[in-house]
Amino acid sequence: MSKVKICGLSREDDIRIVNRALPDYIGFVFAPSQRQVDYPTAAALKKKLDPRIKAVGVFVNESIDTIAELYRNRIIDMAQLHGDEDETYIAKLKERCGCPVIKAIRVGSVLPPLPDGADYLLFDTLSKQRGGTGQTFDWNILANFTGLPYFLSGGLGVHNVSEAIKRLSPYCVDVSSGVETNGLKNEKKIEDFVRLVRGM
Repeated sequence: MSKVKICGLSREDDIRIVNRALPDYIGFVFAPSQRQVDYPTAAALKKKLDPRIKAVGVFVNESIDTIAELYRNRIIDMAQLHGDEDETYIAKLKERCGCPVIKAIRVGSVLPPLPDGADYLLFDTLSKQRGGTGQTFDWNILANFTGLPYFLSGGLGVHNVSEAIKRLSPYCVDVSSGVETNGLKNEKKIEDFVRLVRGM
């Protein structure tokens, strides 16, 4: 069964919603974004998060010291890297704090070279803004992928997540804007999304 990640949480109401729906992961976006949260906000939200849900910090070219501190202070349980972080960066981060790492890969018309060292990959649609477009890419590119367990992101919602799982069987499906209304997390959309995935 594919796991579920609800990304881009920024409000106490978001935490209340996911504590009821119980996805496997949630995401705090620390990189510049309309869903960006600062460290004190993330710390306060994490304290209210059901401990059964793992918090993923989303970063773009962040300093290793900053990620290590967030991990050490239990504000995040994993790091998701969306920037130019290479194998050396990933190795240094894991050496520094042992933080589990998801490396985001932006997919255009073909699968780009994949760095070593991460625990998981995340495949998202190629864009200048490094994710968060709400657009899908050609899933056929992943049809024969046999590498690391991966998170599938980019344009997922209740309208297509069942098809995505049937076709690709990803380790986890990752959604943000697909469970929002007017830029805010929507309780019914989140509950429906989680129910669909768990029912597969």
